Amino acid sequence: MAGAVASRMSFSSLKRKQPKTFTVRIVTMDAEMEFSCEVKWKGKDLFDLVCRTLGLRETWFFGLQYTIKDTVAWLKMDKKVLDHDVPTEEPVTFHFLAKFYPENAEEELVQEITQHLFFLQVKKQILDEKIYCPPEASVLLASYAVQAKYGDYDPNVHKRGFLAQEELLPKRVINLYQMTPEMWEERITAWYAEHRGRARDEAEMEYLKIAQDLEMYGVNYFAIRNKKGTELLLGVDALGLHIYDPDNRLTPKISFPWNEIRNISYSDKEFTIKPLDKKIDVFKFNSSKLRVNKLILQLCIGNHDLFMRRRKADSLEVQQMKAQAREEKARKQMERQRLAREKQMREEAERTRDELERRLMQLKEEATMANEALMRSEETADLLAEKAQITEEEAKLLAQKAAEAEQEMQRIKATAIRTEEEKRLMEQKVLEAEMLALKMAEESERRAKEADQLKQDLQEARESERRAKQKLLEISSKSSYTQSVNSSTTALPPDLPSFNLISESLSFDFKDTDMKRLSMEIEKEKVEYMEKSKHLQEQLNELKTEIEALKLKERETALDILHNENASRGNSKHNTIKKLTLQSTQSRVAFFEEL
Repeated sequence: MAGAVASRMSFSSLKRKQPKTFTVRIVTMDAEMEFSCEVKWKGKDLFDLVCRTLGLRETWFFGLQYTIKDTVAWLKMDKKVLDHDVPTEEPVTFHFLAKFYPENAEEELVQEITQHLFFLQVKKQILDEKIYCPPEASVLLASYAVQAKYGDYDPNVHKRGFLAQEELLPKRVINLYQMTPEMWEERITAWYAEHRGRARDEAEMEYLKIAQDLEMYGVNYFAIRNKKGTELLLGVDALGLHIYDPDNRLTPKISFPWNEIRNISYSDKEFTIKPLDKKIDVFKFNSSKLRVNKLILQLCIGNHDLFMRRRKADSLEVQQMKAQAREEKARKQMERQRLAREKQMREEAERTRDELERRLMQLKEEATMANEALMRSEETADLLAEKAQITEEEAKLLAQKAAEAEQEMQRIKATAIRTEEEKRLMEQKVLEAEMLALKMAEESERRAKEADQLKQDLQEARESERRAKQKLLEISSKSSYTQSVNSSTTALPPDLPSFNLISESLSFDFKDTDMKRLSMEIEKEKVEYMEKSKHLQEQLNELKTEIEALKLKERETALDILHNENASRGNSKHNTIKKLTLQSTQSRVAFFEEL
């Protein structure tokens, strides 16, 4: 009895110790994952699990997003997952997304997985028109997206229509021009062909470098009101706070960089911003919902922290990641060079093989022609021999007839007719017989000469036949030699023994000299990038001019018109903010309150 009670107590104790779990679905930009989470887990526990699963170390850019009552919210790291206003149905769904954006993607994004996730997210935002992108720039970005997905352009593989099922351009851009899908594909492919040699991560980084200069890149917009009740938009991004007209999300009216802001707080729906200069009065604005205020504050704190972090020396972890990234980049570069050399050698071997095969075919054709000539020569020789035999028989027959004529003449002379008339007639017949015998003799002589000539032609034909056989023998020997060379050459690409020497000579031991050489190459790439940027701008202008005639002006959106006005004035994202921040903080605060 006591044993049974102890057993039940042990089972109850074990049951209490088992943690209760719930299922969570995590949606990234290119995959879905499900995890079994404990009820007691906080947001950080789940977030760290996702990051470990993805192999992501640059965690400070990302967060877990969910939607509640048509409002976007982010999972708090220090709060239990189930204490958030998340749906109670399982699996509980979160979206793993970039919450904060870098100022300079090339300098700040170290890991390849980080670059890839940013690329997918920014690409989707451009296609969904959450980030405005001008038509000519969208074609260029599409070409880098194609390079990232398909690798180097190959006209034999990437034939007309291979992009028919791809979503590469915003619908706004497609509707703005009288252009068929084939016309868009032709222009995208023309740029795609120029990106040869870029790996996927390089193409994605080029995409981000262009996208980060777009006016709406990385900006979170919120509807606000100032003291006067004027409806405005607040933009929060990596550079600071920006105030926009609700009808113009491209060009801010006022900007406050993070280094001018000392404190941000809110009470109910009222937000208070304290400038760094304590002599300047605080300025306030109201948002639509308390939930929105929480989101604004989260984004402000996170972006401000990253802004200050960028202006300090890198932490040990970041230094380590950057060193690993440099080594990985150098390793990949050396690997690409090795593969390029191997590819070049294979192509040369294939070209040599093709040339030998072509030569072999040519020799075979020559051998066939020589064989046909030999057969014709043999046929001609047979015909000449047959004709000579016939002529010889005809000559014998004529000689026999001449002999018979001679005998007839002798017989006629012996049997002369007694009368003079008969004698005269006989003499006439004798004369005719003599003339006939003379003709027969001449004809016999001519036939004999013709027979001699035919015998000579027969000898020449047989000599020609002998030479043809000799040439055929030479060609056959050449063909066997070519086949042996071809077989040895054809066997080269799969094995390529010489590649082993190359592979053995490579070393992934990165010494100081390797890193110095890499640094020199990076500097060289910077110079080349400046030149390419100039060339790129010229190409963008050319494309813009080329398709301008096909534009349907009546389909231009308000953002299209605003962008064109900014472009005509020479205004860009960065120089606009720079101009706005030249004014004093106090004057900008006063301007905000008077809007």
